Amino acid sequence: MTETSSQRDELVESITREVLAALGAGPGPGLGAGGPGAAAPGASCASCRGACAAQCATKVRDVVAGGASRVGYHGHAADVPGDLARYIDHTLLRPDASATDIDRLCAEAAEHRFAAVCINPTWVHRAAENLRGTDVTVASVIGFPFGAATSEVKALEARRAIRDGAREIDMVINIGALKSGMLDAVREDIARVSDACHEAGAANKVIIETALLTDEEKVIACQLARQAKADMVKTSTGYASGGATVFDVALMRETVGPKMGVKAAGGIRTAEDVQDMIAAGATRIGASAGVKIVTGEKGAHGHY
Repeated sequence: MTETSSQRDELVESITREVLAALGAGPGPGLGAGGPGAAAPGASCASCRGACAAQCATKVRDVVAGGASRVGYHGHAADVPGDLARYIDHTLLRPDASATDIDRLCAEAAEHRFAAVCINPTWVHRAAENLRGTDVTVASVIGFPFGAATSEVKALEARRAIRDGAREIDMVINIGALKSGMLDAVREDIARVSDACHEAGAANKVIIETALLTDEEKVIACQLARQAKADMVKTSTGYASGGATVFDVALMRETVGPKMGVKAAGGIRTAEDVQDMIAAGATRIGASAGVKIVTGEKGAHGHY
């Protein structure tokens, strides 16, 4: 299944043409100018920094109506309207998160019936105990945030998280191996975690860290994730130099096709960002404080 450099170049060029035609924009990292509700060039929201779900409730409801199945969030649970809570991943990945913080996160998720909590592996067992008997799923991250652990360690880490109660795994690919052209190693790395997930009925979401990749590498990473039977590809950890862009989401969607999930995460700060990501093909949105879009409250919480 080895592809030649020429074949890859042709594939990237073809997908890029389709993406640009759909966006009506150039290949830069910003938003397309032609679509309804698109942000003005260079537009941003410095005050909310990931607090998307509380900044504009009406527009988030439009995003959900457009097909979003999850909206990531790390903020005040009480701010979330009940009709949007089931789409939200309540996220806390800060290295200084305490046991009390995790307990609070789980209590908020259960009270407001969020779809999931997303936490570091060390807290999975505690979260699973806290959420026993609720409909809230426990998700955890593997090889996070650098993806530089060995495949054996990642698979073991995934199995341990699943044994402790996780039902969704967000793994980071071996970015250095991909950039070195070690495609078989990257595919095997993903497959090891996919196998660990699927043998226990869990889902594997593959973070490719788009900010560190060329367009060609983004396409290749998505192809490898699909070949390795991952359930979803995800743009970013939120800890690199940049996060999700409309162009990247559209490129990923064109690469993986209509059935595989695409999650946009990292730097999504406004309701307009969320709308554009969904329009580009994202089926989930990850954000530190997604509820801020819903309520319109100013300020931000967390980092994701």
